[in-house]
Amino acid sequence: MCKAESDGDQQESATAKKPRPRLGFLGVGWIGQHRLKSIANARRAEIVGLADLNPGVVAAAALEVPGADARESLRDLLRMDLDGIVIATPTALHAEQAIAALDARMAVFCQKPLGRNARETESVIDAARRADRLLGVDTPYRFVRGVREIKERIEAGAIGDVYAMDLAFHNAYGPDKPWYYDAELAGGGCAIDLGIHLVDMALWLTGANATAVSSRLYAQGKPIRPEDHRLEDYAAARLDFDSGATANLACSWHLNAGSDAVIGASFYGTKGGLALRNVNGSFYDFVAEELIGTERKVIAEPPDGWGGRAVVDWAARLAASPAFDPAIESAAAVARVIDAIYAHER
Repeated sequence: MCKAESDGDQQESATAKKPRPRLGFLGVGWIGQHRLKSIANARRAEIVGLADLNPGVVAAAALEVPGADARESLRDLLRMDLDGIVIATPTALHAEQAIAALDARMAVFCQKPLGRNARETESVIDAARRADRLLGVDTPYRFVRGVREIKERIEAGAIGDVYAMDLAFHNAYGPDKPWYYDAELAGGGCAIDLGIHLVDMALWLTGANATAVSSRLYAQGKPIRPEDHRLEDYAAARLDFDSGATANLACSWHLNAGSDAVIGASFYGTKGGLALRNVNGSFYDFVAEELIGTERKVIAEPPDGWGGRAVVDWAARLAASPAFDPAIESAAAVARVIDAIYAHER
């Protein structure tokens, strides 16, 4: 049994006798409904309120949780007796909505990113600290079984000192909602949409801090100049860390990738390596391997239903305590790296 699973069992035992948190969901489109179903299936919280600007979407979500009140806005949810709110709305709204909920003394779980830049992200974290309320951000890849296995081995020193990393996330389709292609609404292109996951993995898995960042951004195959202010569909970045390690990151939308997606992360140490890769172009199935010389050893493989674990983990922590958890400050470190990737534009 991997640590992620044993931690979940311990949390379930610890919170089994406590009242379940009362939650509201703001934004119940595809992502919001997925998070809602995850909470409902795990039975870690009571879902009592739903809100979305689209009445049809709210009606569809209400079918998943009979008895939950359908509302129209965040303001309506804030009037309810809630312990926390799950936010899955366009990026430009995240910071304002999260701060409003936190100021109302409600815990928050927010779809990534917390803000369009480090300033917005830090303002949300500051609000959570002032309110002494639990703040979580959706970092789902931390809960992939293979990623957890890699983290355990890195922390145990199984591959020695990590000195090089290669990470990639290429989505051959790109987002299906227009607002993702508006820099003002989304905060950027593929770097903030997909690259944020790669940056989070690099920092979280190694525990290192990025000290220097360089990048190249492209739009339809052409480098983006500082004066262009165009949205990137391909981004390549190099991160240098205080540990002496370096990482190469690449992400894209609409790349001729030969499959639906190419997702991978490799970590090279002085004693060996570790790698994660998606299977047959899948967005959901991953294999993790230990690398020794020319040999590979599988350490995790599908099936692995990891998609909703981040929000379920947040709900379990909320049931244990609504207090601020300083671990969320890692979101600000990730946001600062994303800002550095966009440095020529901001």
